[in-house]
Amino acid sequence: MTAQPHLLVFSGLPGTGKSTLARQLAQQLNAAYLRVDTVEAALLRCGLKATVEGYAVSYALALDNLQLGNRVVVDVVNPLAVTRDAWAGVAAEAGARLVNIEVVCSDAAEHRQRVESRRDDRANHVGEWIPPTWESVQATAREFEPWNGERVVVDTAGKSPAQAFAALLAALEG
Repeated sequence: MTAQPHLLVFSGLPGTGKSTLARQLAQQLNAAYLRVDTVEAALLRCGLKATVEGYAVSYALALDNLQLGNRVVVDVVNPLAVTRDAWAGVAAEAGARLVNIEVVCSDAAEHRQRVESRRDDRANHVGEWIPPTWESVQATAREFEPWNGERVVVDTAGKSPAQAFAALLAALEG
């Protein structure tokens, strides 16, 4: 009998550090890593649109991996209750444990600097996909719906990636 699979969904605004943390945790757990930005970049490279399609593809890939008994780490903005509910539905369908992780950066100046430096670094551009502007991050923040369920919150402000990862691990154990 295999252990119950886990679906760990990292949510938060761009530039908070969620991708860094999600990659680190996926590597530590030897879990499948699904980044919605990567899916959307692939769709754009094929000449397709990338709105809800990126999420839909990611739900299906997560379900496939969970049904194989794999742990899955998802890296996504996830600003809406409907998308959070969809991830919960994926976990339920697979009989997996859902762990929602919200990553925030409470220092606005630090957050802005992260967003702007990432956008300026061409290595972060994938095909037609480019990192968002500070203005678009702020627009997303205004649309971010309140959470209704249980979640782990990690604030990366003033922390190195190693310190933020240690905080994440402590929060997950607690």
